[in-house]
Amino acid sequence: MKIIRGGSAPSFAGPEDWFTGTVRVDPLFQAEDPGRAGGAHVTFEPGARTAWHTHPAGQTLIVTFGCGRVQREGGPIEEIRQGDIVWFPAGEKHWHGASPETAMSHIAIQESVEGSAVTWMEHVSDKDYQG
Repeated sequence: MKIIRGGSAPSFAGPEDWFTGTVRVDPLFQAEDPGRAGGAHVTFEPGARTAWHTHPAGQTLIVTFGCGRVQREGGPIEEIRQGDIVWFPAGEKHWHGASPETAMSHIAIQESVEGSAVTWMEHVSDKDYQG
């Protein structure tokens, strides 16, 4: 058994290569071998969002606060709110973030495949974010 104490991992600013706007990442857990799952609590200020990206084993988001947006490639922008759970299948290109007026936080859970949990791509343009 292992207990990870709340607040034991330092918060960090979301890297500009992966995010647009102000984003804070609070690591929650990273499984030890043979486990593959990891998770973080991510907070997006209004207008902040991820770049387009994929996950080799998919990703689950659990919205914990506020109002946000998600979009999969080729699909419409969809609104998400506290209590919503979003699942992106393996390899599905997508982005997620806050709404233009409201902050949003979510817990993100994904698994690593061959040591990688995510492939980052281009930033979401302001035009595409606005829909």
